[in-house]
Amino acid sequence: MKTRTTTRLLAAAGLAIGVSLAGVAASWAADVTLKVTAQLPASHPTTSNLMEFKKIVEEKSGGEIAVEIYDSAQLYKDSEVPQAVSSGAVDMGTASLTRFAGTIPAVDFFYVPFSLPSLEAVEKATAPGSEIRNLLDGAIAETGAKVLWWQAVGGAVVMSNKPVHMPEDLKGMKVRVFGKTLGNFVELLGGAPALISGSEQFLAYQRGTVDAGMSSAAGVTSRKIYEVLDHLTVTNHADVEFVVLINQGVWDGLSDAHKAIVDEAGKHVEKNLRDDVNRKEIEAIDFVKNQTKMEVITLDDDQLAAWKEASAPMIEQYIESSGDLGRKVVEAAKALQ
Repeated sequence: MKTRTTTRLLAAAGLAIGVSLAGVAASWAADVTLKVTAQLPASHPTTSNLMEFKKIVEEKSGGEIAVEIYDSAQLYKDSEVPQAVSSGAVDMGTASLTRFAGTIPAVDFFYVPFSLPSLEAVEKATAPGSEIRNLLDGAIAETGAKVLWWQAVGGAVVMSNKPVHMPEDLKGMKVRVFGKTLGNFVELLGGAPALISGSEQFLAYQRGTVDAGMSSAAGVTSRKIYEVLDHLTVTNHADVEFVVLINQGVWDGLSDAHKAIVDEAGKHVEKNLRDDVNRKEIEAIDFVKNQTKMEVITLDDDQLAAWKEASAPMIEQYIESSGDLGRKVVEAAKALQ
């Protein structure tokens, strides 16, 4: 005899199976299915941005294109995304721009501390069709992955298990970073950098593998870093940018009509996210300040000046490591200011 609880559970299971089968049926009915690997949880703005893209593409194509999103690094860690997309192991993926730094060191310009001194400079540098975008997107295209759009994430902050006010406070600390250039910056300040994937950083802080880390403010909230570290310093020392990639062969295989839908949807959601990134940063920091135990440290003018002075050698290091392409990026950035 079925109890009411059993009946409810069976009904819920049936509903879940029905929803799952409906999703599978939608993919089968589509002419094209694009599988997308994403690094961050569904609550993070970059993943919400992908969901908006999915909605537009599926509606505009009349169901001819289905988009399947696998968030929270279910398929690949962020360090694996460039190779996975370039090789065709997955159709699309999103990852930090710095994940291409191993083959294209020039992409790390956005992680050279304080290289873009204002929000206006960031917006100009990242605008579709800008000289910097043309240079970097073109270099990435040579790897077999086409950049569909950029995802604005916000300024980089420092999270730590003890207060960090001045650059010398990082001396002797083990610091999680998400790019080689930021690792060089930590070394310059006397710290020990550790390149750790975004999906693995929570455990690194929890286990004491590192003492501090760098992330975006939105990453602090979506990954619940406030549960394992006690301090957040709003340095905004780098501009965190993700790129959404599609395998070149997959792109070439799309019809002209489908390419137009995907391209237009990408432009639309890119603009929406960049227009909204400042508000989301403020919301994330307010949440940390008012609803968690984490202390938010805001730098005064003198402290900020000390951080900028400490980072001054980084631009020459960047040019030296990134060669002619990096020099062109720096020149294009200077022209914006």
